[in-house]
Amino acid sequence: MPKYSCYDNRELSWLKFNHRVLEEASDKRVPLCEQLSFLSIFQSNLDEFYMVRVGSLFDLPADEKENKTYMTSKEQLNAIFKESRILLHEKDVIYAKLCNKLKKNGVEIVDFHSISKAEADYLGSYFKAEIEPLLSPQIVGKKQPFPFLLNKAIYAVVVLEKKGEKKGGEKLGIVPCTSTVIPELISLPGNTKNTHRFILSEELILHFMPEIFSHHSIKSKTLIRIIRSADIDTEEDEMNEEEDYRKAMEKLIRKRSRLQPVKMEFSRLMDPAVISKLCEYLKLDESQVFHSEAPLKLSFISKIRDVLRHNKELFFQRRVPQKPADIDPSMSMIEQIEKKDRFLSFPYESIKPFLNLLREASVNPDVVSIKMTLYRVAANSKVVESLIEAAENGKDVVVLVELRARFDEENNIEWSRRLEDAGCRIIYGLDKMKVHSKLCLITKKKDNEISYITQIGTGNYNEKTSEMYTDFSLMTAHEGIGLEATHVFNSLCLGQTVKETKYLLVAPNCLQNKLIDMMNAEISKAKAGENAYIGVKVNSLTDKKLIKKLIEASCAGVKVDLLVRGISCLIAGVPNKTQNITVRSIVGRFLEHHRIYMFGSGDDAKVYISSADFMTRNTLKRVEIGVPVMDSGIKKRIMNIFDLMMRDNVKARLQHPDGTYYHAEVRGEEEINSQEQLYAEAYENAPKK
Repeated sequence: MPKYSCYDNRELSWLKFNHRVLEEASDKRVPLCEQLSFLSIFQSNLDEFYMVRVGSLFDLPADEKENKTYMTSKEQLNAIFKESRILLHEKDVIYAKLCNKLKKNGVEIVDFHSISKAEADYLGSYFKAEIEPLLSPQIVGKKQPFPFLLNKAIYAVVVLEKKGEKKGGEKLGIVPCTSTVIPELISLPGNTKNTHRFILSEELILHFMPEIFSHHSIKSKTLIRIIRSADIDTEEDEMNEEEDYRKAMEKLIRKRSRLQPVKMEFSRLMDPAVISKLCEYLKLDESQVFHSEAPLKLSFISKIRDVLRHNKELFFQRRVPQKPADIDPSMSMIEQIEKKDRFLSFPYESIKPFLNLLREASVNPDVVSIKMTLYRVAANSKVVESLIEAAENGKDVVVLVELRARFDEENNIEWSRRLEDAGCRIIYGLDKMKVHSKLCLITKKKDNEISYITQIGTGNYNEKTSEMYTDFSLMTAHEGIGLEATHVFNSLCLGQTVKETKYLLVAPNCLQNKLIDMMNAEISKAKAGENAYIGVKVNSLTDKKLIKKLIEASCAGVKVDLLVRGISCLIAGVPNKTQNITVRSIVGRFLEHHRIYMFGSGDDAKVYISSADFMTRNTLKRVEIGVPVMDSGIKKRIMNIFDLMMRDNVKARLQHPDGTYYHAEVRGEEEINSQEQLYAEAYENAPKK
């Protein structure tokens, strides 16, 4: 038997996850338009990976080693580029196959080799009238230096030779193709309800480059797209202490758009000398350059989906979040929670009961304060509306708005202004530490008695993502939890972290250590010959201290089940190390996002839900919250959900000892798609009208 390491590199493990996303784009069981969506998600995931992770690797010394596989930064980058080429080739193959399927369904993306003369004439007239007046071509030369290229924008690039001049006087011509006023897809004449033919605007522009540069001969042409690093440093020591924090963040966001390129893609093979010249201008190594047969940008896929919306067979079956069985919408949410804990499971159940709770709290005369953490919210947030209404009604409203939520900074800056204008008290978190917890505390005072309603979730307060991400929301009137939540908010207001808790898990001081204590308890049980169990569901597993403890548990005989959607730096099934550990990843219609920690089994099991992944950035470098599930019915429900996901044999992939992932085998068993089954149960259990 070959010897395997029980550690995987973080970046390479993430690429394996994105490969699982790409697999969904080629899964014949997935409807065509959903396959297209997965292809687009794969690309946007990879873009962000290069912007964030690859960008940060370039900031490190080339010989700096990571702490699991001890690969240097340079070795990691080389491995990333090698694996990226494999993935991008697979993407090209899948895109071509999906285009063939689209054609059979009446939609075709054409080029000038596949259209009639009449269509070519139409496009020529269209280009002259609608596109060319909006373009800004440039020839790179002494008086016109190489232009600044926007992140993720497409540019047409041509090698030009002046007509009538001797060879050797070649120059580059560049035309921006990405614009808010130029449509991505241009319809050809003759489209009907069932037949649609389009050409991509960048392909149209590239075709007419001879018209744009009419005084030159075109020697070669291509489309390019670059990805820039987004690795901005948002730590306060980089900022002016006297400067308004929001203004400082706005400056940093503007800085991001001009960071160094980390990747270039091009659509047509060009002379290597031209690629080298582009790399010289962009300060890229040629290892960072990738050829793509598929379009460089796949955002047009959403428009293709809209065209085919009438054909329901090409989409997933429509699902709508259901009313929870144990919540009565006609009754006070506060009163229902005071009777017993309430629980929501998204996207299967609606977020409306929680929104109703906030709305009720904003007008309830007994409610004196609402305190809440906001990380990412929806564009037209009903959550924010209720907080504003509460402040206008004289409640003490304290909102921690995390301005460092990556790529949501501008949105959060705007929300913080609106909340502040309405009379809410705004805080921005701690120095050098993001607040990622999902915590809402409603404080009541009646007859001189103070009581609490505490909501703790695994996902953001975002109505839109609650219909696409799997998340949990627990609402409780437990006094001890309410008091500890109060302590959390008071600490945040003072710029401090919580040092000790009895009920809650609160990073950075009271989460990792408490998890290790509970793992140690299971290890002791196993060593005493008792049944011992650890079950964990997270998005990523990179915390080496927790990984080492899980390996120790495995060696002691503890059965460990891990559901890890994305990165897993722990490799399961390695003899004498992780032989008692299984790692599964579910990639399906909905984004798996909730976090579950379970220690022990049956009625005695300790079950927590949390906002924290098993990553050092979450366990030690952020403020995160985990809450114990005390209600026996809710605890049993979460354990059943976990068990169902462990039995998923349709969308689950099982990690093998060599670090690869394969679909869980059915072997004649009934197919179990945990997401579809949970939705079916939500429909079945919903109150009947």
